[in-house]
Amino acid sequence: MIPFNIPPCVGTEVETIKQAISNRKICGDGAFTKRCQRWIEDKTGTNKALLTTSGTDALEMAALLCDIRPGDEVILPSYTFSSTANAFVLFGAKLVFVDIRPNTMNTNEHLIENAITEKTKVIVPVHYAGVACEMDTIMDVARRYNLLVVYYKGRALGTIGDFGCYSFHETKNYSMGEGGAVLVNNPTFVERAEIVREKGTNRSRFLRGQIDKYTWVDCGSSYLPSELNAAYLWAQLEKADEINENRLETWNYYYEHLKPLADAGKLELPHIPSECEHNAHMFYVKLKNLQERTAFIAYLKKQGVQSVFHYIPLHSAPAGLKFGRFSGEDVFTTNESERLARLPMYYGMTEKDRQTVIRTVKGFFEG
Repeated sequence: MIPFNIPPCVGTEVETIKQAISNRKICGDGAFTKRCQRWIEDKTGTNKALLTTSGTDALEMAALLCDIRPGDEVILPSYTFSSTANAFVLFGAKLVFVDIRPNTMNTNEHLIENAITEKTKVIVPVHYAGVACEMDTIMDVARRYNLLVVYYKGRALGTIGDFGCYSFHETKNYSMGEGGAVLVNNPTFVERAEIVREKGTNRSRFLRGQIDKYTWVDCGSSYLPSELNAAYLWAQLEKADEINENRLETWNYYYEHLKPLADAGKLELPHIPSECEHNAHMFYVKLKNLQERTAFIAYLKKQGVQSVFHYIPLHSAPAGLKFGRFSGEDVFTTNESERLARLPMYYGMTEKDRQTVIRTVKGFFEG
């Protein structure tokens, strides 16, 4: 069976983990955590990057920093992972879902303004499959209504809004098993972000020698990942370009060899806007409807290729009905979500396996 995902491993992870152990510090904020954070800061230009125990925790930190209170409204797409919603629901927010663009599966930026009320506090764009939302429009709306912007994504972007949240889960381009990072782009939030992440204490200032003792000064939690996880991630960040190029090779191979099927109207391929560069986080195809997608996934499985669908729209889930509402009409979210199937995509995928995937997809339509 060709799996949908294999967690990335570049071969030096054991060495970096051993080094973390020999440093005799395996709790949070050790040498490897700092290396990873500096790497993210250097690559993105953000004011501050802080590793977290998960992408979910990065979102929770952002919600805390946005000072979400019961009754505040948060605008987000329904086509996203539950963590995007949970992070704000935990603090009492009401969710306002908006429809997506059918071409990119991203938030439809033109629907956000109509969803704004006097209770709106935050906009949460989600960049699907490593392809950016139309952020110029979203930021313009946010500025005009004095709203905060929190990003959630797999790897790319993160520095346009007030906060960016990354996931380094095992299914992501770069992984630490479970982990994430919050990017604090608005400098007014940097000091409080350190406090929130350190159980509500000003320990970070103490470690820098800025104060002679530290104490509890605000609400917070323990969002620091283990040094062992950070060491695993560092091994991959050192070879980030190699990982990215390898994934792009697989993505481009799929696209080139499936384009004839798309041209014949058999399926739809991912759309990359001309102004965007994607990170090959995933490769999906769209079938005619739910019935054909179900048959497609079953056929590939029978032939030894694992294909999976993705999110069930949050607004139709039990918790979504309880904690949120859909703004406007669900024209594309449900329909497009039922057509989408993801193909195997991971670092180190062999040429033989790529060929097998393509041959199997073609076999479905030929059969």
